[in-house]
Amino acid sequence: MWETSMKGLLSLIRRSTPSSFAYICEKNGDSLTDKMDELACFAPGMLALGSSDYGPDEAKKFLSLAEELAWTCYSFYQSTPTKLAGENYFFNPGQDMTVGTSWNILRPETVESLFYLWRLTGNKTYQEWGWNIFQAFEKNSRIESGYVGLKDVNTGVKDNKMQSFFLAETLKYLYLLFSPPTVIPLDEWVFNTEAHPLRIVNRNDANLAALEGQHKPVIKIRSRKTGRLGGN
Repeated sequence: MWETSMKGLLSLIRRSTPSSFAYICEKNGDSLTDKMDELACFAPGMLALGSSDYGPDEAKKFLSLAEELAWTCYSFYQSTPTKLAGENYFFNPGQDMTVGTSWNILRPETVESLFYLWRLTGNKTYQEWGWNIFQAFEKNSRIESGYVGLKDVNTGVKDNKMQSFFLAETLKYLYLLFSPPTVIPLDEWVFNTEAHPLRIVNRNDANLAALEGQHKPVIKIRSRKTGRLGGN
C-alpha cells in the first residue's frame, strides 16, 4: 500500500523556476494545479520516516525528496514579512511561489516534518528552522492570554483565535524538536495525525504483556448472603 501511494505522490512532484523549489501539486481528475497547501507540509516527515524501510538507494531518493520539500515548506514562512506561512501557495513560471490564501492559523505540519527530519538525520539545520518559526510565532501571534492566528501574513493583522491544535501539535512538535531522542523515541512510539504518541507493540513484546497485565478482566460475584457484588 505504501509503495502504491508513493508512486502516486511522485507523479505530483514538480519544481519551480527559477529557484527549483520542489512542491506537491493538487490533482483534480486528470488535471494538476501548481498549488501546495501548508497542510501538505507533513509530507517531508512522512517521506523521511518511510525511507528508513528501503535499501540504501531508494532510501536516499526518498530522504532527499523529503529534505527538498522541507526547504520549500520552510520557505513558505521565510517568504512573508511576518515570517509566518500563508495557508497555501501558487507556483508560476518565473515567480517561484506566491501566497494564495494569506491567513495563518498556527498550523503544525511544517514543524512536524522538521521534528522527524531532525530525529532521523541529526542535522541541526532543522532545529534552527524550527527556532526561527517559533520566534515568528512569538513576535506576531503571542498575546497576554495565549497565541492567535493572523488574518494576513503580509500585514500581521491578528484573528483573535487560538486553535486547539496549536497546543496539541504545533507546540508539542516544537518541544520535541529540542528534546533528546530518548524523549518518545521513534523506534518505540508512533504519532497519529493529531500528534498523540502510541506505543508500538506486538504479540511477542514485553510492553504488550505489561499492558495486558494492567487490564485483567474483573470477575464480579454476587454474595448470596448480602446480595452485594464482589470482584477479583
